[in-house]
Formats: sequence, structure tokens, C-alpha cells
Amino acid sequence: MLLPTFRRQLLGIALLLPVLATAQTATPPQPEVPAPQWYLLDPTADGVMGVSAKRTYQELLKNRVSTPVVVAVIDAGIDTAHVDLKRVLWANPREIAGNGQDDDKNGYVDDVRGWNFLGSADGRNVDVDTYEDTRLLARLKPLYEGKVRTAIPAAKRAEYDLYQKVKRSQADKIAENTQQYQSLNESYTQSKSMADNLREILSVPRLDTATLRRLQPTDPNLQRAVQGLDANLRAAGYADLESVVTDMKEGMDQSKNLLDYSLNPKFNPRATIIGDDPTNTTDRLYGNRDTHGPDPGHGTHVAGIIGADRTNNAGILGLADNVRLMAVRAVPNGDERDKDVANAIRYAVDNGASIINMSFGKYYSPQREAVDAAIQYAEKKGVLLVHSAGNEGQDIDTNVEYPSPVYLSGKRVPNMITVGAAARLNDNHLVADFSNYGKKNVDVFAPGHQIYSTLPGQQYGNKSGTSMASPVVAGMAAVLKSYFPKLTATDLKRIILQSAVVYHTKVVKPGTNLEVDFAELSNTGGLVNLYQAVQLAASQNP
Repeated sequence: MLLPTFRRQLLGIALLLPVLATAQTATPPQPEVPAPQWYLLDPTADGVMGVSAKRTYQELLKNRVSTPVVVAVIDAGIDTAHVDLKRVLWANPREIAGNGQDDDKNGYVDDVRGWNFLGSADGRNVDVDTYEDTRLLARLKPLYEGKVRTAIPAAKRAEYDLYQKVKRSQADKIAENTQQYQSLNESYTQSKSMADNLREILSVPRLDTATLRRLQPTDPNLQRAVQGLDANLRAAGYADLESVVTDMKEGMDQSKNLLDYSLNPKFNPRATIIGDDPTNTTDRLYGNRDTHGPDPGHGTHVAGIIGADRTNNAGILGLADNVRLMAVRAVPNGDERDKDVANAIRYAVDNGASIINMSFGKYYSPQREAVDAAIQYAEKKGVLLVHSAGNEGQDIDTNVEYPSPVYLSGKRVPNMITVGAAARLNDNHLVADFSNYGKKNVDVFAPGHQIYSTLPGQQYGNKSGTSMASPVVAGMAAVLKSYFPKLTATDLKRIILQSAVVYHTKVVKPGTNLEVDFAELSNTGGLVNLYQAVQLAASQNP
């Protein structure tokens, strides 16, 4: 979840420093798409690889009737006070807010907006947690440290091999984040000072691309610096220099937190805050009602992509226009626990979600059986799961990311869509450089680079990741379900995949310098398109 940010930061630094050194009703009338929301636009009409949402509402849905659809956002929390989200939040109709009672008798007291599986009964919350391989290392190190494989009983050698694997991955991550922290710390200090000086020299409050293009300094060196900064910001996908510096600071802090907490085998906030047994997946009645949490930035951004208010003339437009967003907090800064994921899926299903967005993932799943069982439960109840493919630039056909689109039995999950991230232009960088891919295990690609959406505290901003591509697809599924309510979960998946537009653009394969056919990186070979999906749904469900 953090790697796209790091790569964007490092790219921004590399481009920036040399420049600075030189100096339920019928569809209502639809509002205009805010300029930063390129992902809602149309590839043909607008020249960007959006999903044609604006065109869909204008041409295909303007006289159709919609019904509300509940979409659960399993994430780190949502800012429920955001002006672009508060009207579209799910409300539990069987629960009385704030009375301290379990009115609907579902085992969760005051779950008015959803539930928090990372909280304690006394109101505390887990914010940062360890990675799954860090937890495995903490468990396995006392058993196998200093031992050789030949001395290990045959029945335990697979576990010994797992220990060696997580030990290596842990060492690699520590080395990588130590280097990143040192580089970002140095670059942040230098860049912030340079940015402050440049604003003072140019007498402008903000160094955004629009301002830079208007400036005409008389000094030729300064003019070259302004032009170069404008070009480099645009090439890196940034609207302003301040965002670059902010991202550096965020990346520096993230690297430090990873070293101190997520990569620290001795760190165990779960024990002191929740006090449960994370391996006991039959335990479901824990947590609290705080669906905001200590750091709802990621979940707030995801929620806005799906369903930010399209009627209030403020901020942005969500993809879905008749949606109710259920907040289910289960994803810390670090790796989610299998127990929490399984319980979050079950909670969402039991409380009426038709679609569940899951913008998270990891590469080890010790209690995978419990997650598989929860996914099967969602399958039986007709709930669609939309899952991000991951951000490590890897082939997840060979390096599986969890939750997996294939059950332990080998059967493919019929109600799950796995989504890779695409960028704005149809060129050799159409696939975001961080995105995972896989001819078998990635279903489709969706916009996921420089996606503009809601942020806590009435803010808005860009984030990149398959975490952003997944809610694009979840939002599309909500539109289809809203306007064609008879569609089942498997219908939604089929329509979204069949309507994806196949491109044979030569693209840089993530994690390499090789160019491959875009169509070879997922099983559909396509990029999702709402216009095509609604047309297909309408032809089959007039």
C-alpha cells in the first residue's frame, strides 16, 4: 500500500532537485466533472483513459430510475464528517445511535455507521501494526534460529523454509527502508528550503503548474528554472511543488514508522489494546463503533472514489450516484489480520452490503481458511468482492497476494474481481509502474494513478495505487446494481469483465524495463469502461 507513494516521491525528488538547483429517483441533472478527475472522462472524447462515467450519465442513464446500493469499504476508517461523504453514508436502521445498547442484537453495540475490528471496548484503537512476515518471524525465530535444515524433522521442514524466507524478506525490507529514510530525509530538508526560497523570489503563495505557466521572469536563468519546474511537475503527475515536498515528508515518516513498528518483531499493539487471540478466528464479538479511527486518510480517499456526493456541488463526484457507504475498519498501517478480514466480510454481508471494496493485501495468510470461508459466505449471499491487485510490480500468478482469487481447493472465486492500476494516457506507461499484474489472477485494469478524491478534514488530493483502482471498479459495480437491481454478484463480475476495452498498447512491464502487450497483463486484457458495461447490462436487462 505504501510502495506507490515511495516511488512517486523518489521520482519527484529526482526530477525536482536539478530544477530547483538552477533556481431512488430518475437520474438528476449531472454536474460537470471537476478537472482533476480525469478517471471519469472518456478515452475517445477526452483523450484520457477514464471509464466514461460522465458520458454514461449524460447519454445512457439520464432517464433511468435507480435504487440505493450498499457498498462496504473495508479499510482503515472513513472521515464521516466530510461534506462530500456524510450524506451518502450507510446508517444502520435497526440501531439507535449513542444509547450504549445492541438494539439490533447483532453483537455490535451502537454500530450505526459500521464497525471497527481494530478497537477495544474502552475506545482505544490499533493504528500501526506489524507486517505479516514480521509476525511470522517473531513466532518462528525461537523455533529455528541457528538450526540447519538437515537437523529439522521432515514434517517441520516446510515451516523451517518459511522461516528462512521471511527472515530474508525482513532483512531486505529493513535495508530498503533505511536507505529510503536517509535519502528522503536529506532531500526533504533541501527541497523544502529551496521551495521556500523560490516562492519568495517569485513572490507567489504557491508553486502550482498554472502559476508557473503565467510567470515571465526577466532573469533568463530564473525563466529556465520556472519552465523546467513546470515541465517536471507535469511529467511526474504533480499539480504543484508543495505536493512533492509533502509527499517527501510523508514518505520519510512512513519509512521511519516501518522501521520502528511494522518491521519490529517486538512491537505488538494488539496485545495491549484489544487483548484478544488473533489466531482464534471463531471469535467475532470484539472491537468498537469508531469507524473513523486514528488515520482514515486511505479509507476516506477510497470512499470518495466510489460514491462522493454528486448532488451537493462541492468537491468531487463519486462514480455511483445512489450509494450508501458502510465503513468497516479492519486495515491498520501495516498488514491486516486474517481474523479481522474474515469478520469484516461477514459483518458487511450480514448488514446488507451488495458490494465490498477491499483495497488491501499481503503475501502471507496464516489463517487463510477463515478468510476463504468468509468469502464463500459472501458468495452464497450474492455479494461481490472487489480487491486491489497489490503495488509491488509483481506477477501475482507466481507470487500470490491475499485474499486470493482462488480458494484453497483450487476453485476460482466467482464473486471476486481483482484489479490492477492503469495511468492516464494510452502510451507505454498505461500500466502504473507499481501495479501487480497476472494473466490468471488479475482480472482487469482500472484508473489508479494520480486519482483525485476526498481526504480527512474537508480536504481533497491525489493518491496512487491499486487501492484507488479497486474502488473505481466497486463504484462501477454499484452503478450497475443501482440501475439494474436484478443483477447478481456473478452477473456484475461478468458484465464488468466482458465490457472491458482490450488494448494492445506496448507498455512497460512493472518491475522491469521490458515492453509487453498490455493485453497480456490480465485475463481480460482490458481496461474497465462504465459506458460499455451499462450498454451490455441494458441489452441483457432492458
